[in-house]
Amino acid sequence: MYNRLIGFIGQGWIGKHYADDFEQRGFKVVRYAMEEPHVKNGDKIKECDIVFIAVPTPTTKDGFDSSILKKVIEKVGKGKIAVIKSTILPGTTELIQKENPDIYVVHSPEFLVEATAKYNAENPDRNIIGITEMSEELKKRAEEVMEVLPRAPFRLICSSREAEFVKYGGNCFLFFKVIFANLFYDIVKASGCDWGVIKDAVAADPRIGKTHLNPVHDSGRGAGGHCFIKDFQAFVDLYKEKVNDEKGNKVWDSLIEKNIDLLVSSGKDLDLLKGVYGDDIIKKN
Repeated sequence: MYNRLIGFIGQGWIGKHYADDFEQRGFKVVRYAMEEPHVKNGDKIKECDIVFIAVPTPTTKDGFDSSILKKVIEKVGKGKIAVIKSTILPGTTELIQKENPDIYVVHSPEFLVEATAKYNAENPDRNIIGITEMSEELKKRAEEVMEVLPRAPFRLICSSREAEFVKYGGNCFLFFKVIFANLFYDIVKASGCDWGVIKDAVAADPRIGKTHLNPVHDSGRGAGGHCFIKDFQAFVDLYKEKVNDEKGNKVWDSLIEKNIDLLVSSGKDLDLLKGVYGDDIIKKN
């Protein structure tokens, strides 16, 4: 297993921590990114047996953008395995596989938290591998990927669309949770109660847990960070395309509007907000 050469495209906080973990576990690693010193390793990626890809997949005013992913995946060598770690809309893995028939493309969603990314990379709670069809060949490739990952208590090989939905399910649920915590906080404070007491007691419910219950986080309010804003909007766009239920649409839109209000009024992650909705979003709020 350790004689496999493992490649990493993208050395942001996701790709870096995964590459660090593989090196610590004894794998030979090749890192490629647009920054020094990794930019010179582009041609070496084709030699890697398995290549993990963690590059930006932004949501802009024009919608979900997978152009960076589609460009860098061309560096993967013929017959090798490309493992997409970037968050991608359901159906993207299938599309990229069709566009790159000479490699094996799978999706393995990442579940890193920015504050604890190193620990999460080394101690995953889930390893999920999504494949574009349930053939014996692709199942074998998925098992090869599973073998090199650090052990996790939950392991799953499923369709690539299912794997893609798992990531959005987690991020969008937590987006909901952050908005609820903010609304709940406001009524608790308006009622003259101690938020800390109530928050801790609610968090003690094992069905709820303590994460994402801080209404003020990173000196601001609302669901921010590099994932929540872009992923929630991309998911809502998909819902409207696939389901387009009027009442459901209103729920999504209301949550987005409230979150934008919280972010703008507290000055939190305005650069990320503008990246998704454009510069005018600040003026409108």
